[in-house]
Amino acid sequence: MTKQVGKAENHVLKLKQEINLLQAQFSNFKHQNEALSSGQDASLTVVKLNSEVAFQNLCAVMNSAHASIKQLVSGVETLNFVAEILESIDRISEVKDEEEKF
Repeated sequence: MTKQVGKAENHVLKLKQEINLLQAQFSNFKHQNEALSSGQDASLTVVKLNSEVAFQNLCAVMNSAHASIKQLVSGVETLNFVAEILESIDRISEVKDEEEKF
C-alpha cells in the first residue's frame, strides 16, 4: 500500500509539474495573442489611414480631370465659333465677288 501511495504521490507530482508547464504555456500564448491583436489593430489603423489618403488623392485627381474636361469643352466651343466666323467670311467674300462680276 505504501508503494501505491508513493506511486500516486509521484504521479500527482508529475501532474502538478505538467499543470505548471501548461499554465506557463497558456500565459505565453495569451501574451502572444494580445501582442498579435494589438499589432492587428495597428495594421488596421494604418490601412484605414492609407485608404483615406488614397481617397483624398483620388478626389483631387477627379476634380482636376473635371476641370480639364471643362477647359477642353470650352476650347472646342471657341474653335467652333472661330470656324463659323471663318466660314461666314468666306461666304461674304463670295457674295462680294459675285456682286463685282455683275
